[in-house]
Amino acid sequence: MSQDKKYDYDLFVIGAGSGGVRASRMSAGYGARVAIAEDYRVGGTCVIRGCVPKKLLSYAAHFHEDFEDARGFGWTVAPPQFSWPTLIANKDREIARLEAIYIKLLQGSGVELMQGRAQVLDAHTVSVGEKQFSAAHILLATGGWPVKPAIPGAELAITSNEAFELPELPQRVLVVGGGYIAVEFAGIFNGLGSQVTLSYRGEEILRGFDADVQRHLHEEMEKKGVRILLHHEVSAITRAGGALDVACADGTRLTVDAVMFATGRKPNTAGLGLEGAGVRLDAGGGVLVDAHSHTSVASIHAVGDVTNRIALTPVAIREGAALAATLFNNTPTAVDHNDIPTAVFSQPPVGTVGDGESAALKKYGELDVYKTSFRALKHTLSGRDERTLMKLIVDAASQRVVGAHMVGADAPEIIQGIGIAVRAGLTKSQFDATVGIHPTAAEEFVTLKDKLRVRAHL
Repeated sequence: MSQDKKYDYDLFVIGAGSGGVRASRMSAGYGARVAIAEDYRVGGTCVIRGCVPKKLLSYAAHFHEDFEDARGFGWTVAPPQFSWPTLIANKDREIARLEAIYIKLLQGSGVELMQGRAQVLDAHTVSVGEKQFSAAHILLATGGWPVKPAIPGAELAITSNEAFELPELPQRVLVVGGGYIAVEFAGIFNGLGSQVTLSYRGEEILRGFDADVQRHLHEEMEKKGVRILLHHEVSAITRAGGALDVACADGTRLTVDAVMFATGRKPNTAGLGLEGAGVRLDAGGGVLVDAHSHTSVASIHAVGDVTNRIALTPVAIREGAALAATLFNNTPTAVDHNDIPTAVFSQPPVGTVGDGESAALKKYGELDVYKTSFRALKHTLSGRDERTLMKLIVDAASQRVVGAHMVGADAPEIIQGIGIAVRAGLTKSQFDATVGIHPTAAEEFVTLKDKLRVRAHL
């Protein structure tokens, strides 16, 4: 690539999270002069206070049942003891290790890292503290931030950010919300020994997911001891001695030790100077971009959660890589946001790719639906009353598999492989022609036979 010497940098990245780091490293690899600014810690939401520490806590929560299940397999286990401070300290050590790796990768790629809050002054100028820098291109990769509802006492509640830093495990927890983060933390707190209530104002948890997935996870979470309240809203929080008194819209009250809001996230665009620079935002504060992550200002671009597209780390990474190729490798690249596999690290976990049944019905009009629910082989000896759900959704006309969904042990690991098949447009007969691995849960995806023909109502 040719470097424009009238600017300090070819690319200035604001935000050293997954998307920003990938874009900066790849751009530098293409020969660009790159700087990246971060006002907190390198690694962003995923590494510091998101998917990585959450997965570590999810592993910890699983051991509660693993100790119980071991008895059915002949193991005599002394009563286990759990230490929240030990878990958090070990988590912190691992996050620090990962952050150091990210910093080393940036340095090794020749990217200049600046510590401080950056602001956009105009189409080609950024300030970090008192210093100003010019750049041919500016990338916004500032991610998102949890939001709390505007109710009295909201300041007494925590979000996922603070949940990772609690000095001790609360005995009674109210989780407010019904999405990924809400059901994941409800499972974490419950598995670690807290008494958990989940409050959600909607019809069913995991809005937007396949209806069978929603119902199945709801039932399994309740089996494990999580109390789920639907059509339920929290109206105020007050201190009650060492506890919290929660007033609900239906007139009831709850006494808990912690309230965690998981009621949504908003793009980190406030105070960046975007409006003054001419960057258009959507109604939620997200940066509006085209298929190539370009904003309304030709020299300013955005990737990841700040764009309000799909808030998943691998998506931000893919968007960052595509932008680098577009700007500095003469290879215009758009990211396909269709059929992206995703997981919910709930207890039990969810894995899904493609359309849910209702969405597929609107697209295709007629479907073949295959599903099964069964007790995993492990639990024939553990005695646990947990069932696995697996479901395939097939376009009746083309016989292409347009959706695959699972709730149960190892669902995220299994759906990653199934996601390749769905992205490739494989048909049900091609699934059927694949020999299963026995005995596994995954083999059910290639042995499903009983179908239900579903037609859209005209």
